[in-house]
Amino acid sequence: MFKKLPVLILLIVLQSFSLQAFESYNRAPTMKDGAILHAWCWSFNTIKENMAVIADAGYTSVQTSPINKVLVGEGGGMQIFGNGKWYYHYQPISYEIGNYQLGTEAEFIALCEEAEKYGIKIIVDAVINHCTSNYSAISQEIKDIEGGAFHTYGEISSWNDRYQLTQYKLLGLWDWNTQNPNVQQYLLNYLKKCVELGASGFRYDGAKHIELPAGEDNESFASDFWPIIINNGAEFQYLETLQGESSLRMDYYSQYGSVTASFYGGTIRTAIRGKNFSTATISDFRSGGAPTDKLVTWVESHDNYCNDNTYRTITDQQIKWGWAIIGARKDGTPLFFSRPNNGGGIGNQWGDNVIGVIGSSLFKDPEVRAINRFRNVMTGEDERLSNPNENRQILMIERGDKGIVIINSSTSDIELNVPTTMPFGNYSEVVTGNLFQVANNQLTGIVKAGQIAVLTDGYLPVSINTTPAVQTSIQIDPNPAKNYINLRINGNVENLNYQIYDMSGKLLKNSDITNENTIINISRLSSGIYFIKVLKNNQQVEILKFVKE
Repeated sequence: MFKKLPVLILLIVLQSFSLQAFESYNRAPTMKDGAILHAWCWSFNTIKENMAVIADAGYTSVQTSPINKVLVGEGGGMQIFGNGKWYYHYQPISYEIGNYQLGTEAEFIALCEEAEKYGIKIIVDAVINHCTSNYSAISQEIKDIEGGAFHTYGEISSWNDRYQLTQYKLLGLWDWNTQNPNVQQYLLNYLKKCVELGASGFRYDGAKHIELPAGEDNESFASDFWPIIINNGAEFQYLETLQGESSLRMDYYSQYGSVTASFYGGTIRTAIRGKNFSTATISDFRSGGAPTDKLVTWVESHDNYCNDNTYRTITDQQIKWGWAIIGARKDGTPLFFSRPNNGGGIGNQWGDNVIGVIGSSLFKDPEVRAINRFRNVMTGEDERLSNPNENRQILMIERGDKGIVIINSSTSDIELNVPTTMPFGNYSEVVTGNLFQVANNQLTGIVKAGQIAVLTDGYLPVSINTTPAVQTSIQIDPNPAKNYINLRINGNVENLNYQIYDMSGKLLKNSDITNENTIINISRLSSGIYFIKVLKNNQQVEILKFVKE
């Protein structure tokens, strides 16, 4: 629960020159398939105000901090750590929606309504294992629950003892009497209320501290808590099961939702610090017996960020490497933890140290954004991991014959000439526009030092417009053509320009787009295949192929 390298990372997104209509940003088909933004310590209003940016960055879901009424510490101070504490989020005093750190119930409703406009799902961090350690602050309604609201045992002293782990107090926090049907219904009603107001999913904090049904836990303390509690109408639910205890059965907990692969997060952090992407290590999710398609993965979470000091040794650049790995893989639902703004590094854990404001801008970094979008169009494709040239500083993740992610953590440029099942053709980077080629089942191109390259066969959506439900389409006609082509833009043409390239990647023309219909003279071009790249503010929007007769 409570628990620099001076290398420039330039993420490149490679895209085939297929002639397809422009689409706005997309979403994964399900919450489990997409990426989660953990908007840690952001207020409801802050998330709402940044929803367009979140959507454009390719996230499918946003996870809030706990939304119910919580302990007011230090007179209501709003520092993450200091005059206020982030962990008061995790000390419920009642299950009314709204609290002094994040906002009111009305503001939560407004957040959900705004998210719906963009197709974004809201995940609520639900604290259903315990209440605050301050008994006098707990609501009378809770204290009056018939049959007893809380377990009345001591604190956990032996973490491998299943009975203590699930029935005793964690850090002095009042432990819910989860065997009591009245407690179960009280908490279930809260979850249903969240769904009614617009939530689509839940993270269950401290889930491993809640017993499983008979046959999965000792019958002397087993209960039907989980089968009852998950019947709340949510689309996606996952259980926080921080690994470490020999008694923890990830396979059992995964029957009631996805589970957290915290050991794999440790694997990723070790890999990016040491620049060792051995496929034997990276491929192992260390899932503890849980199905790999029912895992939530991360580079870092709020638990390790707050508690194990790894934030001191991991740079933003390395986080991008790690995100590229977990975002590109087939299994696992990746969660991007938003560090405090200006947080990280020695002596700067809490950054600006304010609860309620937006976190680090890394969540919307172009490289992170491109990985999210890649993930959204790769759903269902098989994966293959390899170390090109047997170099463990380089990792290649192939997704069927539809896409590839290559991470070069070394300090040298790498000239690739590797086998691939990607279709024949030239590929252009969405961010930088550099060209790669596939011929005779070999991929060739240069991946710069510290660079992440993302290759897709087909169309990787890139949004021009951040207004909900507004799309811009780009077409050329006629095609093939002899003397002229029409470049048609159905939408806002502000700050757009086009470039024409030949098959070798040579730039032939660069001109601004000022009208929705631009007539381009191609009469002097030799017969052959050419490409038009459309850019907005020097960022690629789409590449279209045309044939000059």
